[in-house]
Formats: sequence, C-alpha cells, structure tokens
Amino acid sequence: MQRQVKLRGPLLDKNGELIDKGYAKSLVKDYDRKAIKAKKHRIKEWDYYLIYDDNYAVALTIDDNSYMGLVSVSLIDFKNKREKTISPMQWLTFGKRNFPSSSVDGDVIYDNKKKNKRVKVAFYNKNGKRTLEVIFNKFHNKETFTCFVELTEEPRDSMVIITPFKEDKKAFYYNQKIVGFKVDGFFKLGDFKYRFEKEQTRGILDWGRGVWTYKNTWYWGAGTRKVNGHEVGFNIGYGFGDTSRASENVIFYDGRLHKLDQVSFNIPQDEKGNYLYTNPWTFTSNDNRFEMEFKPIINRASKTDVGIICSDQNQVFGLFTGTMVLDDGTKVEIKDFLGFAERVFNKW
Repeated sequence: MQRQVKLRGPLLDKNGELIDKGYAKSLVKDYDRKAIKAKKHRIKEWDYYLIYDDNYAVALTIDDNSYMGLVSVSLIDFKNKREKTISPMQWLTFGKRNFPSSSVDGDVIYDNKKKNKRVKVAFYNKNGKRTLEVIFNKFHNKETFTCFVELTEEPRDSMVIITPFKEDKKAFYYNQKIVGFKVDGFFKLGDFKYRFEKEQTRGILDWGRGVWTYKNTWYWGAGTRKVNGHEVGFNIGYGFGDTSRASENVIFYDGRLHKLDQVSFNIPQDEKGNYLYTNPWTFTSNDNRFEMEFKPIINRASKTDVGIICSDQNQVFGLFTGTMVLDDGTKVEIKDFLGFAERVFNKW
C-alpha cells in the first residue's frame, strides 16, 4: 500500500499523535515542536546536506537530539578512496538550536568560533536561496577546511514520509528528502582548493523532525545526476517505524516523483553474519522497478559506543548499475551512477 497524503494541515493532534500517515511530494503537514506530547529527550531534529560530483563529496550535518547535539563535517575523496569526518558533540541542547519548522525557509547555524574555538557550520535558507558555509580549524593535519556552496534549481517534487511507530503512538518521523539540487561553489583544505561546477555537481537534503524510539536500524540510499539529458535520481530506504501506509522508495525523473513499493538492500555477509560493506551489493524490489548492482568505492564508517548511547554507521559510496521503471512503464537504465547506500544502527 502506498498512500499519498494531500490534505494540508497540522502534523499532530491535541494528544501529540499523528493525524495522517503516508507519503507526500512536499511538506503538506505543519510541524510544530510545541505540539509534541512525548518526553522531551526523545525529540530528534536535523538537517543533513550531501554535495558531490565524480571526484569529491562534502557531507554536513547539524542536529539536535535533545540530550545531545551533533555537528558533523565530512570530506570524501572518491579517486583516492579516502575520507575525513569530524563530529563534535554538545550536551543538553534540548531545542536550543532553534531548527526551523519547515525546510522552505529559515537558517540553522552552529558557531563556536565566536568563543575562539574551531567550528562554524551554517545553513542559510531565505527566499528560495540555500547557502552552506563551513569554517573548521585544524580539520586535517592542522589545516583549516572551508566550504561555501549555493544550492539552486530545487526539483519540483521531493520525497516526504510521515511514519508512525507501533510501540509508541506519540513517536513519529516526519522526513523530507530533496534529491537533485544543482550546486555551485568550492571547498578548500589548506592550500588545496576545489571548485564544484554547477553542471557536474548535485545536492541532497535530508530534513528530519520527530520523536524516535530508543533502538533502531535504518537503511538509506540515494543518488542524482544527469542521464541522457534528463535529471535522474532516486531515494530508497526502510528499517524503522510502521511503513504499512507507505515506503520512502521513489524515483525522480526531471523533477517529478515516481512511487515505488518495497526495495531490499542485499548486503553481503561472511559466514558469521558480519556485513562485508565493501564487497558488491545488489538491490531488488517486489515490483521489479528497481533492480541494481552496486560496486562500493569507499565506506564512510563511524562508530560511537558509550553504553546507553551507540551509533554504528556505514555509509558506502559507490556505483549503481541497473534499471529503474517509471510510473508509465518507461525503463531508465543507469550505468556507473555514483550514489550511496547506508546501514545505521542507533541506540539513542
């Protein structure tokens, strides 16, 4: 079942429970942190941007998990198969980051350089113009990392999903994935400067607001680029919450959303059940509309385990080759299409 939510209005009722569940093509429901009735330490809010071309990627996160916040900056070098990620934590944020209630407008800024420390990450968003700015002192080999990019030409449709959790009626995930911004800008590490050219560089936004249960595993994958003169992208994922009303699996074609049903991530394992993330994967779908082989290039792996809080992340960048089928039956073949797929386990 793939139920589309079209009716506009508030996300939560007076009891702090979801009014509607399913998928949408835009943020049709209004998120209001003050309407949440769950325990305040369960609220999770974040913005994640991925900027990439065939050579490099920059991944940026600002989040507020209530009892702790995170700022993360990643630089990924596909050609040399190396990456650097630093993710400073801050305790007891509890909404102090003042995340906007919508992705349409509003800034998110973390800046401790004002206190003579090392990091500024800012997401500026006003009147349809998105600008991302980073200054990170001593990022790698004591060198400063800076980044400045502008995101334009937002696609008409995005993937929005309103996901409940069976075990807690006041838990939910309201999520938007915008796949296919065009990006212009640069990053600099020490004396090395790299230009992101608009026609070759694409951007993805993962905008998340919700109340999460304590223990979850999620699978997520996405990619975007031009294929035979068309803007092509996809978003796939599952693993948490009650997705009986809708999945988050979609194809984007020239800015329009084409809805898929279920997609499975087939990650190779050894005889002991350990995941072999850098071996080739496959992706299969129950409707035969997303059939892919995936050749990993690099695993951006990160693990934090301090007992009651644990995050084990494996975000694997690589090349997708296979076939996607649009709503009208048109087959879109892609070959060596750069994107990512991840498996993340959290106790949070």
